[in-house]
Amino acid sequence: LVPLVYGPPIESEEGLAILQRYWDQVRSQIASLESKLGELCHIYHESLTEGGPEGLKFLENVDQRSFSFVETKCQSGATLEATEDRETLLETLDLQRCLMVPLSSEKVAITLHEWLTESNRSRYEKIGAQIDATLGENEVGLLMISERHQVQFAQDIEVFYVAPPALDALKRWFDE
Repeated sequence: LVPLVYGPPIESEEGLAILQRYWDQVRSQIASLESKLGELCHIYHESLTEGGPEGLKFLENVDQRSFSFVETKCQSGATLEATEDRETLLETLDLQRCLMVPLSSEKVAITLHEWLTESNRSRYEKIGAQIDATLGENEVGLLMISERHQVQFAQDIEVFYVAPPALDALKRWFDE
């Protein structure tokens, strides 16, 4: 599991350097895990409703940093999998947008938060089910997702959390 870092576009040289160091360290830690566990067979990236070349093209347009990493792994034989149900993802995104608007009614705000919570629960449940359906016994997979995810993995899946030192440095930089 690799945490995806989302935030505003980084124009600062310092921020870009930390972000580059993060991805370099991710590559290094993944390579180390692959040397012990075997090559990646499947890659799961949040927000992908299509796998294969279509999913890769989508990634190229929305997240250049993870795209270059995923593209390299796909060229080495890994399969990029569809990770999410399109309607559930779109519902979650729409609800997040609605909650960005200041609301006057507490009742509406509570209802929207409850709906978003349920939508997220469904979303993460479907991601877990997709991983379980496509990741075979003794295969190695990689999930790239935000840190606050709530994906529950099947009991027979062992999860290694990739948290390079630059992740903490990047969080501190964003906070400052």
